[in-house]
Amino acid sequence: MTAIFVTSTGTDIGKTFVARGMIQQLRARGRMVEALKPIITGYDPRMAHLSDSGRLLAALGLTLTPEHIAAMSPYRLRAPVSPDLAARRQGTGVDFAALTAYCRAAIGRTKDALIIEGIGGIMVPLDDRHTVLDWMVEIDLPLILVAGSYVGALSHTLTALDVIERNDLKVAGVVVSESPGSAAGLADTADTIRRFAAGIAVLALPRLPESMLDHPVMAALADLM
Repeated sequence: MTAIFVTSTGTDIGKTFVARGMIQQLRARGRMVEALKPIITGYDPRMAHLSDSGRLLAALGLTLTPEHIAAMSPYRLRAPVSPDLAARRQGTGVDFAALTAYCRAAIGRTKDALIIEGIGGIMVPLDDRHTVLDWMVEIDLPLILVAGSYVGALSHTLTALDVIERNDLKVAGVVVSESPGSAAGLADTADTIRRFAAGIAVLALPRLPESMLDHPVMAALADLM
């Protein structure tokens, strides 16, 4: 059994696209794949098929049912803001102990490959005391860090890698997902990150259509599992 956690330097950078690509690659190889998106914000049940959770279910070949959505994402929050704020607006909260126990249980029962997708960037608050970083430390899985190629991505990515290293977490790979319209080039951004991230695979992923998941970068990521 192998399990991996997909995180990023921020929101809307490409975590779900990367996770879907890995799922497709692994399934094509005959692997048994499971995936979780335990927390999702900006969730509208009327548009569940367009949500990250719905897209992951489709990649897994599962039907979009309330039961599958609930199993994929136990924390479904309506407001498109950080989980702590979204939960507060909804009159609820993210139970950190329950969240980590949920992930550990999934890790324990997985027979082959498990992909857990985080939310937002590594320091996004989950509640009044915990961030995504605390979540990652608690379950201690190898990480795929998804970054952008926008101007500013170098600082965000290197800061994230520094924080991850200081917390003794392992980065299995960095995916630089091309940011549309950026003055910074994809190749230049990836090359710079490589210079500062010795020993870590840094993969440059060009901007692709939502349906185009068959790419050498996805195959390389699947090789990590």
